[in-house]
Amino acid sequence: MDSQKEALQRIISTLANKNDEIQNFIDTLSQTLKGVQENSSNVLSELDEEFDSLYSILDEVKESMINSIKQEQARKSQELQSQLSQCNNALENSEELLEFATRSLDIKEPEEFSKAARQIKDRVTMASAFRLSLKPKVSDNMTHLMVDFSQERQMLQTLKFLPVPKAPEIDPVECLVADNSVTVAWRMPEEDNKIDHFILEHRKTNFDGLPRVKDERCWEIIDNIKGTEYTLSGLKFDSKYMNFRVRACNKAVAGEYSDPVTLETKALNFSLDNSSSHLNLRVEDTCVEWDPTGGKGQENKMKGKENKGSVHVTSLKKHTRSGTPSPKRTSIGSRPPAVRGSRDRFTGESYTVLGDTAIESGQHYWEVKAQKDCKSYSVGVAYKTLGKFDQLGKTNTSWCIHVNNWLQNTFAAKHNNKVKALDVTVPERIGVFCDFDGGQLSFYDASSKQLLYSFKTKFTQPVLPGFMVWCGGLSLNTGMQVPSAVRTLQKSENGMTGSASSLNNVTQ
Repeated sequence: MDSQKEALQRIISTLANKNDEIQNFIDTLSQTLKGVQENSSNVLSELDEEFDSLYSILDEVKESMINSIKQEQARKSQELQSQLSQCNNALENSEELLEFATRSLDIKEPEEFSKAARQIKDRVTMASAFRLSLKPKVSDNMTHLMVDFSQERQMLQTLKFLPVPKAPEIDPVECLVADNSVTVAWRMPEEDNKIDHFILEHRKTNFDGLPRVKDERCWEIIDNIKGTEYTLSGLKFDSKYMNFRVRACNKAVAGEYSDPVTLETKALNFSLDNSSSHLNLRVEDTCVEWDPTGGKGQENKMKGKENKGSVHVTSLKKHTRSGTPSPKRTSIGSRPPAVRGSRDRFTGESYTVLGDTAIESGQHYWEVKAQKDCKSYSVGVAYKTLGKFDQLGKTNTSWCIHVNNWLQNTFAAKHNNKVKALDVTVPERIGVFCDFDGGQLSFYDASSKQLLYSFKTKFTQPVLPGFMVWCGGLSLNTGMQVPSAVRTLQKSENGMTGSASSLNNVTQ
């Protein structure tokens, strides 16, 4: 029966996954259908605008040509009218002179005849009829203003939609995820020398496979990529996967998206557990700071908050420092459920805060940076069983490196109340590498990746990132992959490498 139940559970899981996959595809189809309707409306509107623009240009050109013809008509008409008026005046004067000359032939008196002849001669000499050009200044030809739009008509008949680049193809084999960077590579299905640039879009997701339409972050856009490869660097891997898609663009239009590709970007993400930190620590998600007045202030905030069950739990999420009652003030039975852990607060001189995520397998990496004036701090890991009075490195359930800048400067590795002095400079940022399965905890200069110290042990329980701080503060950076340089260094022994057993003979 047990085997049948297990088989049925597998079938149920398979069906649930398939249903989820189909529902996501239905959402994708619905969104695509909506996009087709919206985009069709948009392109129809743009088509109307383009043709209206063409019509407007044609109307403007037509109006300009009509004006040119009318102006030429007016110019020629004016020239011919002026010439016609001059000719009419000349003809009228010439006819008058002809009549006078004809009458003069009938004059009998010689002296009077001679006088008339001289007058006629002078008037003929000055007559406008003999100075006129009998050639029209302009012709009636208007062929220079004729048009032939046969070529333009042919060109208009060739109007068509823009040539759209084909969808690129992302090659997952050529893509690389390393050192909190992602390199995406793609190619065109066929050569296209008109491509001007590419647009790469990416977004984070916690779902493998095809991108989900619902409950997803917006696509982030990187425009004007000239090559067929792009690297996004300095990423925080706070999601399991990232979706990528790319499209090609020519000078006019962008083409179809490539098929999306999902790449795994898994890394350890954790915050500081303010529900169990020491009262003298002011804790935010990724920052912790020493607060000498924190204990008294927290006790005042505690009043009136005990025995409120889930209401109290909700209030924890709204305060930087937790209001979880001290075990000295509240009995086990009346203590409200812990938000992130099920342990008492650290107290006494254990100015400690742990991470809220346990490490149970795999290799992980995070970085820590101390304030410049921080007098004392420790960075490491601990079992969940670390006591509330215990300090990091002083028990067999915790491992750390400790920096002391008070009275005298010391830098040491600590475990089981044993100390190993480290003859290296304290870096600005400390990288922590935890190989749970390999039983290794190593500390690095986060900038140079120089190995500071390495514990070799066998973890028998899940471990939590641990931090101690006094008179100062720490900030941490999570969501980081194990750097390639660290992976390489792990393959070879370093002269600085120690082990937990090497501390057994060194007292604090």
